[in-house]
Amino acid sequence: MSSPALTSRETILVVDDDAEVLALATDILQMAGYTLLSTADPRHALRLVGRHAEPIHLLLTDIVMPLMSGLQLAEEVRALRPGVKILFMSAYRTEEIEDHRVRLTPRGLFLDKPFTVAWLQQIVRAVLDTPASIPWPRAK
Repeated sequence: MSSPALTSRETILVVDDDAEVLALATDILQMAGYTLLSTADPRHALRLVGRHAEPIHLLLTDIVMPLMSGLQLAEEVRALRPGVKILFMSAYRTEEIEDHRVRLTPRGLFLDKPFTVAWLQQIVRAVLDTPASIPWPRAK
């Protein structure tokens, strides 16, 4: 029996300034059957969103990046694609994330780095299957 992702046509945009994490997440999700767009540059991510003709179902983004925070990126992506779901990830602890003026919400879905193959696939599937009303981090 195949997993739901293997028959999926969902597209995921992965944005992370760490090239190794970006490649790992992209490879894991492609092997699970998703269509992937990926970049290390949040500005390039916005260009991809603007040019990509098909739906983008999920933005998987690092929260702390040098050119633009994941929160800022998510807000701009949502302005272009209101229905996109968001999953944030970070290797920083909660206090360190909040030092970057981002407050995590208690019920929001969040991916800690490092992650396992199984956990990345599981949480991505959970976010894709969850209503879009799940709270996500906000600026402090």
